[in-house]
Amino acid sequence: MATIDRKTFLKEASLLAGASLLANTGWTTLAAPKKSAVKLGFVTYLWGKDWDLPTLIKNCADTSILGVELRVEHAHNVMPELTADQRKEVKKKFADSQVKLIGLGTNQQFDYVAPDRLKASMERAKEFIRLSADVGGTGVKVKPNGLHKEVPTEKTLTQIGESLNELARFGAELGQQIRLEVHGEETQELPNIKKIMDVATHPNATICWNCNPQDLNGKGFASNFNLVKDRFGTTCHVRELDRTDYPYQELLTNLVKMNYDGWVLLECHTNPADKVKSMKEQRAVFDRMIAKV
Repeated sequence: MATIDRKTFLKEASLLAGASLLANTGWTTLAAPKKSAVKLGFVTYLWGKDWDLPTLIKNCADTSILGVELRVEHAHNVMPELTADQRKEVKKKFADSQVKLIGLGTNQQFDYVAPDRLKASMERAKEFIRLSADVGGTGVKVKPNGLHKEVPTEKTLTQIGESLNELARFGAELGQQIRLEVHGEETQELPNIKKIMDVATHPNATICWNCNPQDLNGKGFASNFNLVKDRFGTTCHVRELDRTDYPYQELLTNLVKMNYDGWVLLECHTNPADKVKSMKEQRAVFDRMIAKV
C-alpha cells in the first residue's frame, strides 16, 4: 500500500467527511419536491352573494384567496347590461388588486326541449362570454342541466354537446374557456357528462368538476374522476374542504398528481355569521391538505 503524508491524509479525510454530511442531510435543495400549481379561489355562491365588488375583492385579498368566479345576478352586479365604461371599471378594479377574475358563473343551460328557449339561452351565454372578455375574465361556466321524459336521453345529451361546441368556437375567438359544470339531477352523473363531452370535441369545451355526492356512484370516485379528468378546465368547485362526506383529500391528491394548474374554487353551502373568518379557515385547511400530497 502506498504511503501518504499527514497533510494529504487530513485533506482527504476532510473531503470524505463533507461528502458524508451532504449525503446524510439529503442535499435538500436538490431533493425538494415540486411545488403544487393548484390554486385556491372563491365562488360567490352563498358566502359572497351580498357583497359589492370592492368588498368582495377586499375580502378575497385579506384571506389570501386570490381568484374569484363571479356568480351572475348577485350583488356585485357584473351583468351583460353594463355599459362599455362600466366594464372597463370592473376590469380596472381587479387589475388594481391581487385578486384575479377567473370568470363568470352563469345559469345558462342547453337541455331545453323548445327550440326558441334553447336559442335564447345560447344567445344569452354569448352575451356573458363577451362580458367576461371585456371585464378581464378567462371563461364562462354553464350547465347541462337536465333530462326530459318526452325526449330520448341520447338526444338531449347530444344537443347539450353540440351547444357546447358552438359556444366553444365562439369563446375561443375571445379567449374565453367554456366550462360545463357537472350539474343537474341526472346530467351530473359522470357517465352522462362523459357522453356530452364525447360530442363536445372542441378543445375549448371543458368540464368544471363540482364535488357532487353522485361522484361516488357506480364504481366510485376514482373511476368517475378518471372518466373525465382529461377534459378538466381551469376551474373545479368544492364545498367546505373539512367536510367528511366527500373525499376532498383524494380529489386534491389527484389534481396535484395530474399536474393540474387550475383553480379549486370554494362554493360553500353553509351560512356562517363571519364569512371572512370562515374563508381564512378554509385557506388553512386547503394548505394543510396540499402539504399532505
